[in-house]
Amino acid sequence: MTSHLDRLAKEHGISLTRPSPDNTEVPIANGVKRKVLAAFGVAADGGIRTLAGQDKRKSQSTTIIPQSFVPGFLQSDRVWGISLQLYELRSERNWGIGDFEDLIVMVRIAGSLGADFVGLNPLHAPFLADPDRCSPYEPSNRQMLNPLYIAVDKIANFESNPDVERQLKELRSTDLVDYSGVAEAKIKALRDLWRTWTTSTDRHSKDQQEFDAFVHMGGDILRRHALFEALSAFMGEQGIGTGWRSWPAAYQLPECAEVVTFANEHSDAIDFHMWVQWLCHQQLTRAAEAAHEAGLRIGLYLDLAVGEAVDGSASWSERGAYVFKATVGSPPDPFAPQGQDWHLAAFHPEAIASGDDAPYRRLVAAAMRYAGAIRIDHAAALRRLFLVPLGSAPDEGAYVDYPQNELLQILAEASAKFKCLVIGEDLGILPDGLREDLAESRILSYRILSYERGEDGFKTAGAYPRLSLACVSTHDHQTLAGWWRGADIKARSEHGIVPPDLTRSHVEERQHEREDLKAALEQENTDPPKRLPSPTAGDETLKDLIVSAHRFIARTASVLAAVRLADMTGEKRPTNIPGTSDSYPNWKPKLSVPVEQLAVLPLLLQIAEALREERPN
Repeated sequence: MTSHLDRLAKEHGISLTRPSPDNTEVPIANGVKRKVLAAFGVAADGGIRTLAGQDKRKSQSTTIIPQSFVPGFLQSDRVWGISLQLYELRSERNWGIGDFEDLIVMVRIAGSLGADFVGLNPLHAPFLADPDRCSPYEPSNRQMLNPLYIAVDKIANFESNPDVERQLKELRSTDLVDYSGVAEAKIKALRDLWRTWTTSTDRHSKDQQEFDAFVHMGGDILRRHALFEALSAFMGEQGIGTGWRSWPAAYQLPECAEVVTFANEHSDAIDFHMWVQWLCHQQLTRAAEAAHEAGLRIGLYLDLAVGEAVDGSASWSERGAYVFKATVGSPPDPFAPQGQDWHLAAFHPEAIASGDDAPYRRLVAAAMRYAGAIRIDHAAALRRLFLVPLGSAPDEGAYVDYPQNELLQILAEASAKFKCLVIGEDLGILPDGLREDLAESRILSYRILSYERGEDGFKTAGAYPRLSLACVSTHDHQTLAGWWRGADIKARSEHGIVPPDLTRSHVEERQHEREDLKAALEQENTDPPKRLPSPTAGDETLKDLIVSAHRFIARTASVLAAVRLADMTGEKRPTNIPGTSDSYPNWKPKLSVPVEQLAVLPLLLQIAEALREERPN
C-alpha cells in the first residue's frame, strides 16, 4: 500500500528510486524524501494537491513535442567546426588568458580551414571578486558574460606602459591561467578606462546612447548583477566572503534596506559593472559578426551550463526562482561510485518555465543572441535533475521531475527567433525515451566516439543519427592520444576517484577498446595505421590514428562534427578531470601552441584536410 509520504513525493515530482552503478534501481529512503520535500518548502505531513492544482509536468507525455530550428542547409549538408576553451588560447597580445580578440583570430583560422562553426566553453559571468573560482560550469550568473574575456587593449583610449607590459609578459608566460593575476590586471585597467569614459563621454554621444540602451534592455536583472558584483567585492575586502551565503542576513536579500542603502552609496561601482557587461556584449557581438564574415555558416556555438553557484549573483538576484536546500548532482555510476554533488543551484521546477518572463526563457535568449548554435549541458535536466539535500552525501539524493514540454517549447520559440540550432548533451544516466523526445523536437544528440560502442564493438559511421553532433573528445576527456595511452584511467586512479579493482578492470577493457577502434576505422577505410600502436606510443606514431579517427567522425551521418583544438595541438594535460577539485588545476591549462602558430601546425592541417575532404563546405 502506497504511503502518504510516497504519494506526496510523487505529487511533487520526486522519484521513489534511483539507479545504482550495477544498473539496478535503489529505493529512495524516507528521510531523503522528507529532505527534498523540505527543499521545496513542503512539509512531509502536508496534504496532497487536488487534480486541478496538480503540476503540469504530469501532462507532458500527451502533448505534441515542439520542434526547434534547424538551418535549411543542414537538410543536405554535413558540416564541421572546431571546439575550444576560450581561456586556454595563448597569443602574443592577450593578457594571460584567451579573450574575445583571440576568438576573432580563431574564427578567421576556422574559416580559412573550411569550418562552419567555433564551439566554446560557457562564457557565463564568474565571481569577479574571487577569480580562482574559475569553473565555467559553476558560474555566478548564466545570463551575464565573463569580463575576464574582454580584450582590454581593444577598448578606446587604452594606453599601455612599461609596468603593464612587464606584468602582461609574466601572465602570458605561465602554463596555467593565473586567474587572480589576470583579474587584478584587467580590473585595474578597466577601472582606469571607466574613469576616463565617465569624464570624457558626451551624454549624447553614440557610445553613451548605446550604453544607455543596453542598461535599459538589461533592466533589473542586469542592475542586480552589477549590485551583487559591487557587494561581493566589498564583502570580500572585509574578509566576509564573496558569495552571498556568507554575508550578514541583512544583505542576503536584494530588497533589504541595508542593500538599498549600499546601492545608493556605491552607484558608481554598480554603473561600472554594467559598463563592463556592455563591453563584453560589444566584443562578443563583434566576434559573432567576424565569424559570419569569415564564412562560418553556423558561427559561434555556445555552451549553456546546467546550473549556477549556490551563492552567486543569479540565486541572490532571483531567490524565488531557485531551490535553496538542495543542490544539483548525479547518482552513483561506474566512474563515480559514490555519486557526485556539483554544488549547483537548481531552478525551482514550478518557477523555471512560469510566465512570459520565465527564467529559462531569459537564460536561453542570453546565449542565443550571439550564437548560431547552443549546447544544453546535461540535457537530462529538461526532464529531471538529481537533487542532493544540503548536508547529505551524493548517494542520498533523488531525481525530481521538471516540465519537459514547457522547456522544449521555450527552446523551440527562442531558436526560431534567433535562428539558433540546439544541441543536447544527452550523455550519462538518461530517463527512458528522452533521446527520442529530443530527436522529435529536432534537438541534436551529442555523440562522443569512445561512448559509441556496444558488445559488438564501435558503431559504424552510418549508425550515428543524422540529427547529432559527433566528436572524438570533449573538455571532460583526455585527447584521443591520451585516451589511447590510458591517461584517463590513470588519472581517475591517482586522484582516488575509482578503487584499484575497478581501475584494473578499466585497464583490461581499454585494450579491447583499442582493438575495436582500429577495427572500426579499418571497416570505414579511413587509413588507420597498419599495426595496432602500443599503449605507450609517441605522438608521431599516433598521428595517423588521430587523423583516421577524425576522418571517421567526418564520415558519420551526423550533420555536425566537432574537432577539439586540444586534439589538433596534441595536448598532454586534460582540461578537466571530473571528480577532482583541489588535486588538479581544472580549467587552467593553456594550449602548448599560440594562436599565431596554429595555421601552420602539421597535425591541425592534416585533420582539417580530412574533414574538408569528407565534408566539403
